[in-house]
Amino acid sequence: MSTEAPPETDVGRWHRLDRRMLLIRPVLDVVKSLPVLIGTVILGRGNGWEWFGLGVTALTVLVGVSHVLTSRYRVADGQVEWTTGLLLRKHRAIPLDRIRTVDVTSEPKHRLFSLSAVRIGTGRHSLAQGAGNDQLVLDAVSRTEAHRLRTVLLHRKEISPEAETKPPEQVVAEVDRRWVRYAPFTLSGLAVVGAVFAAVWHFAHQLNIAPENVGPLRDLLDDLANTALWLIVVVAAVGLLVVVSLLSVGGYVLSFWNFKLTRESEGTLHVRRGLITTRSVSIEEERLRGVEVKEPLPLRIAGGARLTAIAGGLREGKGGDKGGGLLLPPAPVGRVHEVAAEVLRENFDPATVPLNRHPRRALTRRLTRAIGGVLLLAAALFGLAWIDFLPSWMWQVALGLAPFAALVGWDRYRNLGHAIVGRYLVSRSGSLARATVAIRREGLTGVVVSRSFFQRRAGLITVTAPIAAGKGGYQVVDVGESAGLAMAERAAPGLLTPFLSRDAQR
Repeated sequence: MSTEAPPETDVGRWHRLDRRMLLIRPVLDVVKSLPVLIGTVILGRGNGWEWFGLGVTALTVLVGVSHVLTSRYRVADGQVEWTTGLLLRKHRAIPLDRIRTVDVTSEPKHRLFSLSAVRIGTGRHSLAQGAGNDQLVLDAVSRTEAHRLRTVLLHRKEISPEAETKPPEQVVAEVDRRWVRYAPFTLSGLAVVGAVFAAVWHFAHQLNIAPENVGPLRDLLDDLANTALWLIVVVAAVGLLVVVSLLSVGGYVLSFWNFKLTRESEGTLHVRRGLITTRSVSIEEERLRGVEVKEPLPLRIAGGARLTAIAGGLREGKGGDKGGGLLLPPAPVGRVHEVAAEVLRENFDPATVPLNRHPRRALTRRLTRAIGGVLLLAAALFGLAWIDFLPSWMWQVALGLAPFAALVGWDRYRNLGHAIVGRYLVSRSGSLARATVAIRREGLTGVVVSRSFFQRRAGLITVTAPIAAGKGGYQVVDVGESAGLAMAERAAPGLLTPFLSRDAQR
């Protein structure tokens, strides 16, 4: 495929990455190469290895500079094209009708020079081609150019790169500063504390440093040896709670400050958020397949929830891909319900519609699985304690969790439910992480009915609704056989009729 640039016309002309990135990219490449550079200098000690580190660093910087200087892109002939490379040329073209999302992110390195990174997602993923093959990244364009690309790629509407006029938009939701009170109940700070502790502990042992032999820590352990166990537990719990709360609040502010959800006149939902790193995600409403209201137990106890979109092209990834479908951060559950109804343009709230309850046999399965898991753990710990491998108190603590497990099992059953409301299939499940899903029936690609050996004995089935969005499929678990088949028939009319007729004849 030829990569020759056409004449420089306004329509379809080639653009280059912003040259201001040349002031940022070399610094970032040097920072990334610091472990290699420091390691070779320390290990080299005059035998020439330090030159190897310098060479690797110089090569990394050269590759980064080459990427900025040689990258070009254009939108022409119904596709977006991108080419880069000095010695090894790469050229990629994506048809406009395959583009699902345009994600505009401005990290601190970009905001320093008023730049943005534009991620053009197709929503398709191939294991053979790699995880990042479903998106094209233009990592250094001006904010005005990023706005132009978003308009052109999503709305097929060309505007001048110098134009500052933005399309009219309707504000659907904005963050309220009082919502920060829900941050500690997301437990995001607990993950940060665990990750930092594990990293420090691993790094210390890699350097053959026993943390318990470090002066201040050793003195602290000596003092704790003379302190009552209950007091240690209380102080540690309070300290952990304070640290986790502070980290959670900080993460909430950094991620969701200036959050705004708007609806543009072209039929696009536009999400902007972030304090230091800003992110802008556009979701075409014609690709919206439903919404999901997520209520983790701590957040549910606090009366909060968060809302995510189920839409084609939004990846369920990590890092930069995570949270692309977020429609509302942790907020009052009532406000989440209002936004869900407004996003779907319906006069009902999918998260509060009356749901059909599942049979009592489903309660038996919930309790058996919850309590049985705890009893098996207690039995395993008892066996290890019996051979003097673990202390006896561990299996006793595990056994004491049985009432809590029973309560969780009962709550899981209480939350089970499903309903067909208009053009939506609504289902709810979970306890520690309760989720209510409303998906459009016309977006279903089929219906999958399955049941395990134990479900067959209980007369229950699981109905899975496959959809080309979100997780790829949503389950209605442990529903009665006749009610589940009737629901599946209503969700996808005519699809199961031949099989139901065949079973009736048998």
